Amino acid sequence: MNAPDILARDSIYLADTHQVTNVSRELVDYNMFAQDAALVDAVQREGAAWAQDSLSTFGALTGSAMYLDLGIQANRHPPELDTHDRFGNRVDLVRFHPAYHTLMKTAIENGLHASPWTDPRPGAHVARAARTYLQTQVEAGHGCPITMTFAAVPSLRTTPSLAALWEPKITALSYDPGNVPDAQKAGLTIGMAMTEKQGGSDVRANSTRAYPVGACGAGEAYELVGHKYFVSAPMCDAFLVLAQAPGGLSCFLLPRWRPDGTKNPMQVLRLKRKMGNVSNASSETELRGALAWMVGEEGRGVRTIIEMVAMTRFDCMIGSTAGQRAAVAQALHHCSIRSAFGNVLNQQPLMKNVLADLVLEHEGSLALTMRMARAMDHRADPHEDLLVRLVTAVGKYWICKRTPNHAYESMECIGGSGVMEDSPFPRLFRESPVNAIWEGSGNVQCLDVLRAMQKTPAVVEAFFREVGKARGANASLDRWVAAIKQEFADLSDMEYRARDVVDRMALAIQSALLVQHAPTAVADGFCASRLADGGHRNYGTLPRGVDCAAIIRRATPRA
Repeated sequence: MNAPDILARDSIYLADTHQVTNVSRELVDYNMFAQDAALVDAVQREGAAWAQDSLSTFGALTGSAMYLDLGIQANRHPPELDTHDRFGNRVDLVRFHPAYHTLMKTAIENGLHASPWTDPRPGAHVARAARTYLQTQVEAGHGCPITMTFAAVPSLRTTPSLAALWEPKITALSYDPGNVPDAQKAGLTIGMAMTEKQGGSDVRANSTRAYPVGACGAGEAYELVGHKYFVSAPMCDAFLVLAQAPGGLSCFLLPRWRPDGTKNPMQVLRLKRKMGNVSNASSETELRGALAWMVGEEGRGVRTIIEMVAMTRFDCMIGSTAGQRAAVAQALHHCSIRSAFGNVLNQQPLMKNVLADLVLEHEGSLALTMRMARAMDHRADPHEDLLVRLVTAVGKYWICKRTPNHAYESMECIGGSGVMEDSPFPRLFRESPVNAIWEGSGNVQCLDVLRAMQKTPAVVEAFFREVGKARGANASLDRWVAAIKQEFADLSDMEYRARDVVDRMALAIQSALLVQHAPTAVADGFCASRLADGGHRNYGTLPRGVDCAAIIRRATPRA
């Protein structure tokens, strides 16, 4: 055999081992807004139809391969801390990958941090929620400083002198990551530092002390001494902080730099090593006489910061709903391409059951999230304000807690390839528990529901008035709501039963919204699976009669 024949043989037997067939492809270069029918419907329904064109443009960006890769890079290269420069000067500098800064810049230039405050037209919160939902599907971690900047404004407005100084730059459409005093910047970001080691969610146990520099009270200067166990986004330009003033636990605005241009002694000890939310820097700090200004009344720190917390909790709803959409979109896309046992996966009965069930979960989450966005747009209406007070906690608890298993089940639809680190699912799965724990864990949300019911009994009436809008449209829902009313008739050991009650409330309002507004297949499938026979079990256990094919068609992205 001559040399050319030997080379030809080697090519056949050593190189061409197989053809790559029957595999999926990347879900990229699609319009993330236009191909999410549930989102398009919700934006129209909840009062932001005026934003649809700009949302479609933004959805084309967030669905592009280039932009999606930014999320990958921002998590592949986590932030790094330099406590000192090479000469030994204290700098407390956190360095981020350029992809992180690009995501931050895009978010701020599109108003995710401020649009309802700068352009408070009807539907402003709905439009902002939709943009945040799209952006979060690309990358969740940078949403932390965006959310805190957005949420800080209502708290700052309790002290007009501080709001006048800070709000123009907080709401500016300008991102400046420079490590320089705020006076040298056109736009600012705000962080939050509440949690301490000994208290956790019990912020009244905080030990950080605030010492007045001169006069006491709102808008006055104090120096803070203590520690904070969780400071999110330590490169923000200022932070809302809780500390014990002479008159009790109070809220303060603490900038990273003093007015004279010197570094404020808020010293970063270390960055947290988190299982998820990797792109976002979370840190431990010590306050060594850090200069801050009191926000709100002395001794009323929790009351002052509660509006910020309400907004960040709402953004947890948005973020977890976005995580559900990202996960199920990947599963739907894969199963529309991959074949097994002689048929495309999304045509096989059991997989159809699983996929449709995952879609229903997301549809319920999105309907509730966008309904709460509309409530925030109309808080001058007493009914809408009462819904915000109660249902924000209900939704934050339920949606965020449902997301980890949703991410896992979506990953299982992909099979073994979904577990690989070059798949989107490891990041989606690691991110999935974060919102359920941050901004108040499940128990805290349930206790807040009970507290709202006790403090403002009208919230219960508002809740039943809201779900009552669907009365008569679905017999299972009517029975479910009647059973909840029976639960409220007996308030004994309510704290022990709180999770069960809040579970039922969440399913009631999700079902009521879908019955009123979703396609029949979605509404009937949700109620039949979540309300009948005592509630839902594992995904993929939809009862007979659910139109899985229609549910899947509505939700499947095309790329």
